[in-house]
Amino acid sequence: MRTEVAIVGAGPAGLLLSHLLHLRGVGSVVLERHDRTHVENRIRAGVMEHDVAALLDAVGVGARMRREGLVHEGINIRFRERTRRIDFRDLVGRTVMVYGQQEVVRDLIAARLEAGGTILFGAEATAIEGIDGERPRVRFRENGEEHLLTCDFVVGCDGFHGVSRAAVPADRITLFERVYPFAWLGILAEAPPASEELVYAHHERGFALLSMRSPRLSRLYIQCRPDETLEAWPDERVWEELEIRLGGAELGLRRGPVVQKGITAMRSFVAEPMRFGRLFLAGDAAHIVPPTGAKGMNLAVADVRLLDRALGAWYGEGDPRLLEAYSEIRLRHIWRVQHFSWWMTAMLHRFEDASPFDRRRQLAELDHVTSSRAAGRMLAENYTGLPFLEEGEPAWEDPS
Repeated sequence: MRTEVAIVGAGPAGLLLSHLLHLRGVGSVVLERHDRTHVENRIRAGVMEHDVAALLDAVGVGARMRREGLVHEGINIRFRERTRRIDFRDLVGRTVMVYGQQEVVRDLIAARLEAGGTILFGAEATAIEGIDGERPRVRFRENGEEHLLTCDFVVGCDGFHGVSRAAVPADRITLFERVYPFAWLGILAEAPPASEELVYAHHERGFALLSMRSPRLSRLYIQCRPDETLEAWPDERVWEELEIRLGGAELGLRRGPVVQKGITAMRSFVAEPMRFGRLFLAGDAAHIVPPTGAKGMNLAVADVRLLDRALGAWYGEGDPRLLEAYSEIRLRHIWRVQHFSWWMTAMLHRFEDASPFDRRRQLAELDHVTSSRAAGRMLAENYTGLPFLEEGEPAWEDPS
């Protein structure tokens, strides 16, 4: 089997890259180890930056998002039993879009299949070979049979545990990681959201977040220990804790049937570089951020947007410069977003080893961010999305 670009993973990054390349006339094959039903129903992120939503519109896959998505002009931050709003439109003239990642995936799958694109569901990539040559290969298993996909380039969009990053020799890659001493317990509930915009709550018992997926579905989170089990959190306990941390009586928190519940570990992670010969890493294969800043899917989209432009230059003009600069351009942006996501996480969560001084400092920081226009603008600028970096800008450099 032969194609121009082999894409491992049918998440938003892999599917969007395949769609963008199709618009350029560049062929691709997407390999996905799960079936289509699983891919279209796995619940992930739900907040899109201003430019990410605009990009989906521009490439023809944003119609349903514009009909069903929720445009948010700010967020609320709650601490010391009071709620303050960060007004994005006023501060930076931008908004975010709340639209579930699984909905983006459904839209992209529909677009690729309608255009005759090749997505192989149930096709598990088992090895990537020849990344330093001109004809890399991806071995994959489908319906119990072994297959070989030959290509010009491989793009690994297969997540933290995928085969793509594992294909890189250990002496050619450096991993940076921070694991946080807490997790998020999240529920999806059939209940109208109690707020029109997200509510981030800092509480002495721990962090909580009120989010949503639609006017009828609430997405809610509470900070918990990373070693806790779902059995320790029956629905009644979850709702009681949410009411305490979010100020349920004041907010008017509405209960409803819990249709999904899970615990998510928290980590920051970056792999450097992100290019190894003809293999490129994108999305969670290359970087993970804690979800506090709502950046995971947005970073993945920025990765493949640049890859699309770089591959377009290579196939269109034979120009390899943007492909060669992919890693350094992306890492500059990624480390900025890593800082923002770490900062939001550190400011809002309760750390068990924090001293009384640390806790007072957190409250002072929250007070500053929500009362200073300059500090609020910094949060709004990052939350709504830093501009996509272009190839002409200086690359990020390691200060060490």
